Amino acid sequence: MKYYVIAGEASGDLHASNLIKGIKKYDPQADVRGWGGDLMREAGADVIKHYKDTAVMGIVTVIRKMGTIKANIKNCCADMEQWHADVVILVDYGGFNLQIARFAKTHNFKTFYYIAPKIWAWNTSRVRLIKKYVDKTYVIFPFEKDFYRKYNCEVDYEGNPLTDAIYNYPYKGEDIAVFRQDNHLSEKPIIALLAGSRRQELKNILPRMLWMVEEFPDYQFVIAGAPSMTDSDYAPYMKAQKTDKRDTTRVRIIYGQTYRLLQHARAALVASGTATLEAALLHTPQVVCYTTDGERIYYLIFKYLMKINCVSLVNLIMDGQEVVKELLMQKFTKKNLLTELTAILCDEQRRARMLSAYKELEERLGQPGASDRFAENMVKAIHS
Repeated sequence: MKYYVIAGEASGDLHASNLIKGIKKYDPQADVRGWGGDLMREAGADVIKHYKDTAVMGIVTVIRKMGTIKANIKNCCADMEQWHADVVILVDYGGFNLQIARFAKTHNFKTFYYIAPKIWAWNTSRVRLIKKYVDKTYVIFPFEKDFYRKYNCEVDYEGNPLTDAIYNYPYKGEDIAVFRQDNHLSEKPIIALLAGSRRQELKNILPRMLWMVEEFPDYQFVIAGAPSMTDSDYAPYMKAQKTDKRDTTRVRIIYGQTYRLLQHARAALVASGTATLEAALLHTPQVVCYTTDGERIYYLIFKYLMKINCVSLVNLIMDGQEVVKELLMQKFTKKNLLTELTAILCDEQRRARMLSAYKELEERLGQPGASDRFAENMVKAIHS
């Protein structure tokens, strides 16, 4: 069978790659093509367009690049049709993939949505598009089942694929001395900075995270280098430190070792998104941060449209409890960041409460093996 898989960012690339491995397990003759990243390619997919060339975030940026987005959708649909896919598997990336779903359905492609878009957060009217254009929908958070049920939309939940990534992570139990030696780090405790996987995120989020360097001289700051980035992407923000007298020697960038970094970090500043859940599953106390272009306008839109009172996956899975502090938009200030980072570094009771909540979160997500279970379900559905 021919599987056309579309993932538009780093987290989608990770989940799609594990799904592809599962598909090949249950369908050894599977031929996989699509849009994604390096991990999908390593899993055996023919990746014809990398997500680093297509990812767009923020309402203002989306409007500005609308022409490019439309061209990408057109090119993707044309390639999908020319390749004669048996099934189209859409991975998250709602704004783009819902347009693909419309095309796929009207052109008689069997269409699966894996990691359904977060329409429960805002624009819930999109549920009618999923019901109309998607043959089977797969969700990865337990609370999503109840949400879709309200709209008479049946979905499949087999667990969360991040539990697989963490479970199969090869450095569990590693001594921190080994990590320090491998990466030439000092003996100082580590604060991890996860500023996102897109250039717009780096521009808006990383400089604010770096405010903390001068506030915590007894710590070393390590940036988790995004897989789609290079030193040249980070250079402008590292150079900027020299102009405001920050000690650049205490900021390092490490690529391809995000889980190792989180495992050994005393605390982390994390851009809102999948990384917040990864930090929780690796038991790293964190502060969630987010801002974007047109902050004031975006904040007003956020307040008007959002259907939820929190945005981090950790808090959402825990039914809205404030397990981790969220500093979003205008709340993402130096004063607030200093207060919250100090708390998770130094307040042992605060740390203990957060780590205890993390354990409950793991129980809610379920056992590892989700990627294989989803893959088996899809292969059976194709042949049914």
